[in-house]
Amino acid sequence: MRNTRNSDILILGGGVIGLSVALACLRAGRGVTILEQNTVGSAASHGNCGTITPSHLPLHAPGTLAKGLKWMLKADAPLRIKPSLDPALIGWLWRFAGLCNERDFLATAQVKAKLLLASRAGLETLIADERLHCEFERSGTLYVYRNTAEFEHAAADARLLPALGMVCDTLSGDQVRAMEPALNASVVGAHWHPGDARLRPNAYAAELARVVRAAGGVIEEGCRIEGIATDNGRISHVDTSKGRHAGQEVVLALGAWSPLMAKQLGLRIPIQPGKGYSITYTRPALAPVTPMVLKERSVCVTAWASGYRLGSTMEFAGYDTTLNRVRLDALARGAAEYLHEPVGPKIEEEWYGWRPMTPDDLPILGRAPSLANLVLATGHGMLGVSLSAITGQLMAELLTGRAPSLDLAPYSAARF
Repeated sequence: MRNTRNSDILILGGGVIGLSVALACLRAGRGVTILEQNTVGSAASHGNCGTITPSHLPLHAPGTLAKGLKWMLKADAPLRIKPSLDPALIGWLWRFAGLCNERDFLATAQVKAKLLLASRAGLETLIADERLHCEFERSGTLYVYRNTAEFEHAAADARLLPALGMVCDTLSGDQVRAMEPALNASVVGAHWHPGDARLRPNAYAAELARVVRAAGGVIEEGCRIEGIATDNGRISHVDTSKGRHAGQEVVLALGAWSPLMAKQLGLRIPIQPGKGYSITYTRPALAPVTPMVLKERSVCVTAWASGYRLGSTMEFAGYDTTLNRVRLDALARGAAEYLHEPVGPKIEEEWYGWRPMTPDDLPILGRAPSLANLVLATGHGMLGVSLSAITGQLMAELLTGRAPSLDLAPYSAARF
């Protein structure tokens, strides 16, 4: 019989979600082991632009799918859906299409705003309390436009945000250039979200891992999950490349890999890997002070003291492992339309990662419907860093039997 290492709470996945759940559980007096197939924070938690964005509205806005289908054959489009007969992707797109209407968009926005605002406050508190060195700053974000019609169309979103509890100011081209001299004369206006923030995501993940270990948590890196067994309506053990593990409670926090593992357990959760890209440079001389999204090109720009990053785009192409040069080059090309110095003097890293995208752009949080000791903490889409603090808090409350700070019903896997 194989030797089994038993844990109080066994967390599958060592990204910012798994690490945040681990830390919150440790602070609540529970024991924790994390299993991570690579190194902590090495997947989607690593190369994103590090913006903390309560201002981020749901993706299923009216017209989004039509735009994606129009761009289907355009290799460098901000949103690309690779033609495919994959039934899981077709089913996901069908669900997504059904939500691309004003009623569902507004309903999701109201639910998501509560989660994002709670996490924004909790994240700043967590960083201060744990003394996490991750270049956190109350920076705000700018959504920048070059096209007057696009800018005017986005006014509806700017009006919606205050109703959801967020400040959003509209700036003219002259006003935003005065605020950000890095922007060139082509910019016609911007929306300014002062409640947003930024951090260096790889540093944040590394700091979370540090405090998890300091609090007594165990992190098994290079630990590939090879099988998972159930018995009597519970997960009995997990077989890995480093031996067998078991937990009184098991948390599935595998990001874009979650549906593959869930399928082994007889669970079907509609998550698709949404591939994003980034390029990290040394800082240009005229780097933006404020993180920004260059809206027509969907390029995110973030500068830290330690570097400068262009990122974003969304590609639905399955678990494609290629570093697509066309899509990478589109980041610098898009930035050049808005910025005096769009790139830094030296490329430090070219990166891609898969975001765990749900059709309704809400995470999956709560107990699995058919396995008594399995908790799901996945499907955070583009907002894993933004939602990490509240996810950790809510999952720790659930796992310790406390009343949840927010109603978990909108995030249940049963909604699918």
